[in-house]
Amino acid sequence: MGNPYEGCRPECVLSSDCPTNKACMRNKCGDPCPGVCGKNAECAVINHVPTCTCLPGHVGDPFGRCVPALPPPTEKTAVDPCSPTPCGPYSQCRNVNDQAVCSCLPEYTGTPPNCKPECVVSSECPQNRACHKFKCANPCAGTCGLGARCEVINHNPICSCPERMTGDPFTRCHEIPPPPTRTETRPIDPCRPSPCGPNSECRAVGDQPSCSCKANFVGSPPNCRPECVVNTDCSSSLACITEKCRDPCPGSCGFNAECRVQNHIPVCTCQSGFTGDAFTECSRIPPPKPEAKPNPCDPSPCGQNAQCRDGICSCLPEYQGDPYQGCRPECTMNTDCSPTKACINLHCVDPCPGTCGQNALCDIVNHIPTCSCPQGHEGDPFTLCRPKRPEPPLNPCQPSPCGPNSACRVNNGVAVCSCLPGLVGSPPSCRPECVVSAECALTQACLNNKCVDPCPGTCGVAAKCQVVNHNPICSCDSGHTGDPFTRCYPIPKVSPPPTPADPCRPSPCGPNAACRVVKGSPACSCLEPYVGAPPNCRPECTISPECPPTKACLNQRCRDPCPGSCGQNALCTVINHGAVCSCSPGHTGDPFRGCIPTPAPPPPKPTPREPCSPSPCGANAICRVENQVAVCQCLPEYRGNPYESCRPECLSNSECPGDRACIRNKCQDPCPGTCGINAECLTRNHVPVCTCLRGYQGDAFRVCSRVIG
Repeated sequence: MGNPYEGCRPECVLSSDCPTNKACMRNKCGDPCPGVCGKNAECAVINHVPTCTCLPGHVGDPFGRCVPALPPPTEKTAVDPCSPTPCGPYSQCRNVNDQAVCSCLPEYTGTPPNCKPECVVSSECPQNRACHKFKCANPCAGTCGLGARCEVINHNPICSCPERMTGDPFTRCHEIPPPPTRTETRPIDPCRPSPCGPNSECRAVGDQPSCSCKANFVGSPPNCRPECVVNTDCSSSLACITEKCRDPCPGSCGFNAECRVQNHIPVCTCQSGFTGDAFTECSRIPPPKPEAKPNPCDPSPCGQNAQCRDGICSCLPEYQGDPYQGCRPECTMNTDCSPTKACINLHCVDPCPGTCGQNALCDIVNHIPTCSCPQGHEGDPFTLCRPKRPEPPLNPCQPSPCGPNSACRVNNGVAVCSCLPGLVGSPPSCRPECVVSAECALTQACLNNKCVDPCPGTCGVAAKCQVVNHNPICSCDSGHTGDPFTRCYPIPKVSPPPTPADPCRPSPCGPNAACRVVKGSPACSCLEPYVGAPPNCRPECTISPECPPTKACLNQRCRDPCPGSCGQNALCTVINHGAVCSCSPGHTGDPFRGCIPTPAPPPPKPTPREPCSPSPCGANAICRVENQVAVCQCLPEYRGNPYESCRPECLSNSECPGDRACIRNKCQDPCPGTCGINAECLTRNHVPVCTCLRGYQGDAFRVCSRVIG
């Protein structure tokens, strides 16, 4: 469109030349949606850009194929980390060891979730390329007709006939025929061909053509043109509407609104004293209340999650803390609660209800509920615990719990212990009345485990017996002599010197001792296996407390009580002289009879899912874990609320200042590389406008030459 003698221009060069629900494709404003989205996806045009989303109830790549969403997996079904996919559009997801591994689809660039094709619209390609099937390609191929030449300007193919040729460059160009020769015999119609140019009418006046512009066109032939083609053809206070420069305000604003035109665009504002949406309806501003008291809650002096009433702050229900600094919920993670509680829905509660199975017990260890079957029950504590089958009654006296020197008898299924006859004490500490004489009075000795007088039958005839330190000491009375252990007789008045007596007869060493004569004197020592010092030789032990805590008194010797005490697969430990049996690790049962391998425990409850899987973040945001809480953050060069959606700096030109254009989602100067040699570039309403420098003329998009003369 335009004046062919000055320059024709396509319907559009950039998408910003089209309505927001259209895009500039091959210099035509059209719907960019057809063929863009995949199966079961719908397309919406937002600021000239086609946006694909899966239909409700469907998931997948909206640019490839959407499939019906699968029902959520049950607790017993393995969770597919790729369903739904966390990888974003233009990407593929693979399950590797129950982890989602993301990668971009072939011929797509970037890293998930930011995979993208090489281009979606032509503005993402170099100036001499256009976006075709998501690829930057030369748009000239197959565009122009036979004999025509093609140039790419601002992504669009421009077809034109070469010099000295004419015709439709989109169909065929041919050489300009020479003008017909004038003959005398045949009159020539001066209007064939018309010299008037396009959009004009030619009338023959005599033999001369008379040119005039057609209705609704302005100018003078051969430069007849519509009053306008784009807004910039009109003054800044008018807009191009159906090729006429008209006031764009009528019908644009709502009730009680006024309109002014700014750079061809109607701008609506509410009238003085009115407020609201100027494009729909403005309503009168209510008069201010007389002498309104200052609101102590505006601005609020309260912190986060607090409410203000009459200048007094209080925490919101179910929140706690200092309302002037900030209130918080009772908990955000388990460690905010006592070890017997868990953080559920921001409250510290008992995690047990509904966790364990029937007849099961629930214990909370470090915030985590642990299920177990009660005593006398067996089964899966997360499903059902059932009573154990009664085992045949065991003999409570096998093995005997009574200890040594005791008897065990069964009374009503219970072991009853008693000391053997002739022994004293109480089980498990039954013992004889004595084992060594030291356990008796000084005037008695231990004989046959009884404390008795050791004198009877010990001394000889006419000898006297005295008990000294438990030992019977025989001696002859004064005036008597002889062997007090055999016979004493009166000392004769005249007698030869007595022969030396054996100092070991009688033995002065006491019981359980041996006597040897060393240099005429008795030498005493305890017999094997007795210990002590004569005359107090005694067995190593008679009761277990006389042994170290790790030994027991067995046959009057301190020995290890473990051998033969415990059953198979059991461990034995000596505690306070007694053998204590316990099953070895991985075994269970009666350690005194035999332990069996412990059955495999029930499968543990599924561990809590990773806070970032699936991601709670919006589009173009990444998730990271801090203190077991998912924290969302916008990707680099994106902005917005990461929990809802992050977006780039711009999606369309209208989001940039008037001297910038949205190029690759950034507001940038569109001029670099646009204009030709000796030309200058100015950006007007996001569009680069090229003009030759002063003193130059020519094609400002290619080369301007100096004006000669």
